[in-house]
Amino acid sequence: MGNLLSLTTFIPLLGAIILALFLRGDDGAAQSNAKWVAMATTVATFLVSLFILFGFDASNTDFQMVEERDWLMGMNYKMGVDGISVLFVMLTTFLMPLVIASCWNVSTRVKEYMIAFLLLETLMLGVFMALDLVLFYLFFEAGLIPMFLIIGIWGGKNRIYASFKFFLYTFLGSVLMLVAMVAMFSEAGTTDIPTLMVAEFGSEDFSILGIHVVGGIQTLMWLAFFASFAVKMPMWPVHTWLPDAHVQAPTAGSVVLAAILLKMGGYGFLRFSLPMFPIGSEVMGDLVLWMSAIAIIYTSLVAMVQEDMKKLIAYSSVAHMGYVTMGIFAVNQQGIDGAIFQMISHGFISGALFLLVGVIYDRMHTREIDAYGGLVNRMPAFALIFLFFTMANVGLPGTSGFVGEFLVLMGIFQVNTWVAMFATTGVILSAAYALWLYRRVVMGDLIKESLRTITDMTTRERFIFAPLVFMTLLLGVYPALVLDIIGPSVAALVENYDMATAGMQSAGTQ
Repeated sequence: MGNLLSLTTFIPLLGAIILALFLRGDDGAAQSNAKWVAMATTVATFLVSLFILFGFDASNTDFQMVEERDWLMGMNYKMGVDGISVLFVMLTTFLMPLVIASCWNVSTRVKEYMIAFLLLETLMLGVFMALDLVLFYLFFEAGLIPMFLIIGIWGGKNRIYASFKFFLYTFLGSVLMLVAMVAMFSEAGTTDIPTLMVAEFGSEDFSILGIHVVGGIQTLMWLAFFASFAVKMPMWPVHTWLPDAHVQAPTAGSVVLAAILLKMGGYGFLRFSLPMFPIGSEVMGDLVLWMSAIAIIYTSLVAMVQEDMKKLIAYSSVAHMGYVTMGIFAVNQQGIDGAIFQMISHGFISGALFLLVGVIYDRMHTREIDAYGGLVNRMPAFALIFLFFTMANVGLPGTSGFVGEFLVLMGIFQVNTWVAMFATTGVILSAAYALWLYRRVVMGDLIKESLRTITDMTTRERFIFAPLVFMTLLLGVYPALVLDIIGPSVAALVENYDMATAGMQSAGTQ
């Protein structure tokens, strides 16, 4: 199947078009049909994407299954996957049927809601497969629109503020990236990503407005891309849009935001920052490491004082993304392996935590921690699954959360022991806020009258969590499932980076 990547990418778009053109009415039957069409579309996308995984050769570090054809104005439509991107494609297609299943109680503008998620899936998949700068940018930026609508139409009472804050933060960050892309095209004469990954942009020092720029044009381009990806992750201190977006977004929106959209920032660092601007990455690496350490400690402390469950988990996500950026800019095998593993693992764990909040929000219509307590007495299945993902979030050995953090800390310890020491305190702080949340929501006596009639998880809800529990356990006890796929591509990335920066390092020691 020569067009397997395009087929996988555009099946959700086809489903969205079918919903838009052929589904009429807003009665119960039409709503049910919209949900089933969306579910069938996302399941079909996942099944087709399995052919990508089964046909992928992990020992080959080049881009595979490449599709290329002329596009408008001389630009190319080019898609492909390597060991770094293929698992993000699988994460996206794996999670989207579960996201649609979690929307079954939605009753407002159901057709439009499903269309928004299907469009979002196509755009997210496009980001991870695009091998042309213009194509990447179109997918990257267009993904803002359906998420903006999901938060702004189906969100909470402050949804308009949160949706505009999300859009403006992420869009303004990407404007600088667009400027850098234009500069790269004028310099290299191509928008082909594989070609640009081996191109050498100017790294000679120069001064501008009296400021000495080490690493030259590379450092400026690195900063332009960094502005976009740092907001997307999001990194401290440009993370403030995320808690608002999570709190106001509907449950399914929060799951997609945390489990997939945030990973685009980390993917961008791996696809662009390290291979295309190695000198800039070397110059600015220490800054990123310390920003990541601050993010881990600061957002963990902020999480400990939250009164809203979603906001607490949102700050937890920022802290865990701190480990990701730290591992990436350690630029060694363990660090980058750990960062990618952490992103995949975080997709399952954070997605599950937001779904768990959605389970009790559907019943009580509040996310305030003080409104709960003693749920174990009425919801034993919920309590068990919540405990499992709380432990995975903390990084309990045997869960996928442990493997990613451990590898990142191993990688960063080889580069900067002080940063490693500060980052390790995040493990303790995450245990503090996660267990504190669990104790207050689940444990103790059931003393609140409003909770006495609360019901345990339905069969549909348990079905949603089963694959998430399975993957979190599987990757925890058998991490080679991921590491064997990403290992060769990461090794090639690190080797090329070391070769590119070797001259700068030797000059610095003379």
